[in-house]
Amino acid sequence: MKKFMTMTRQFRDDENGAAMVEYTILLGIITVAVIATIITVGTWVSGQWTVLSTSLAAATA
Repeated sequence: MKKFMTMTRQFRDDENGAAMVEYTILLGIITVAVIATIITVGTWVSGQWTVLSTSLAAATA
């Protein structure tokens, strides 16, 4: 039991663990932002491609 308490105190006092958690949360936020940006740009490009296709189809008909 004494060894467990010692390990618990060391983990509590260790700042590397807290920094790792902070960087992991930051990485998660950045990942979500990148995915949202890719989805938004993809939707915009798809819409522009549809407009172009429709315009070309109307011009050749």
